[in-house]
Amino acid sequence: MNKPGETVFDRLRHRGVSRRDFLQFCTLMAAALGLEASAVPKIAEALETKPRPPLIWLDFQECTACTESFIRSGHPLISDIILDLISLDYHELLQAAAGHQAEEVRLKTISEYKGKYLLAVEGGTPLGENGQYCTIGGKSALKILEETAKDCAGIIAMGSCASWGGIAAASPNPTGAKPVNALIKNKPIVNVPGCPPIPDVMSGVVTHYLTYGKFPELDFAGRPKSFYLHRIHDKCNRRAFFDAGLFVEKFDDEGARKGWCLYKLGCKGPTTFNACATMQWNEGVSYPIRSGHPCFGCSEENFWDNGPFYTHLASLPGMPVGLNADRFGGALAAITVGGVAIHAGATAVSKARQAKGKKEE
Repeated sequence: MNKPGETVFDRLRHRGVSRRDFLQFCTLMAAALGLEASAVPKIAEALETKPRPPLIWLDFQECTACTESFIRSGHPLISDIILDLISLDYHELLQAAAGHQAEEVRLKTISEYKGKYLLAVEGGTPLGENGQYCTIGGKSALKILEETAKDCAGIIAMGSCASWGGIAAASPNPTGAKPVNALIKNKPIVNVPGCPPIPDVMSGVVTHYLTYGKFPELDFAGRPKSFYLHRIHDKCNRRAFFDAGLFVEKFDDEGARKGWCLYKLGCKGPTTFNACATMQWNEGVSYPIRSGHPCFGCSEENFWDNGPFYTHLASLPGMPVGLNADRFGGALAAITVGGVAIHAGATAVSKARQAKGKKEE
């Protein structure tokens, strides 16, 4: 629970975090959020002076992967600090309390911090059978969500289940699962989709909220732009092979061993907006495409219903009209050969003109 007036830096200092590491964290967060270097002192000041916001974390229809990701931030410094940015007052998986005692903590936070606490939601919210598919303490997930969201300052929808409905909402959606933004309309909501989402995004969202008193700028899908602005394809380590028309045809073929593009194996990187290729996972070691598996597009809405995972996209954004990636390599080769021929022809014409000029002299 929160200590009255305790700031993030107070908490960090008690944990033995040096000021140098603290400023390093502020710099990392500014960079991750796409802010200029001038924002670092502002972030530092906010974390030094503002109380840690209480956070209530609700778990509904989910597999706990978002929580597992949340507590395993890729950068060691961030993983040490992420739980100090907030006062995690209620989280069924991580808290020691259980049953009525746990529910009393949630209600106490709602009562004592009206308009000041943040709400994180993990998992879809089922509406079928009057919410009987997910109940806690005799209350439906919908009832708990509405009750907790009423006086919160803002909501963070953690993962694709909370952002889009998730696997539970896959056709035919037997439980009637819904995302947070379909049920709560009068609160600021930031979607942090992914299955699971990148943990450092949570740090960035909370840091921005602490610094500026609001969530970061969002894209058309309600995701923080600083983390979901680019397609994975744009900064993929295999992009050069895509541009050269070199594709893996099947797992463990020669192309796979050479690290060629995974488009033909169903990679959804060209249509998926996320920071996987830049932030990566496991302390920046790798991410699915780099490790040899095509992207499923797990941060995109309805990714579970958007066709078979291992069937490649019919067309890609940015491709010339009438040209798909299957034909891209051949077209690129033809363009290259054509370019060589044109260059050779131009060179021959130039030489002929030079020879004619000398003859006339």
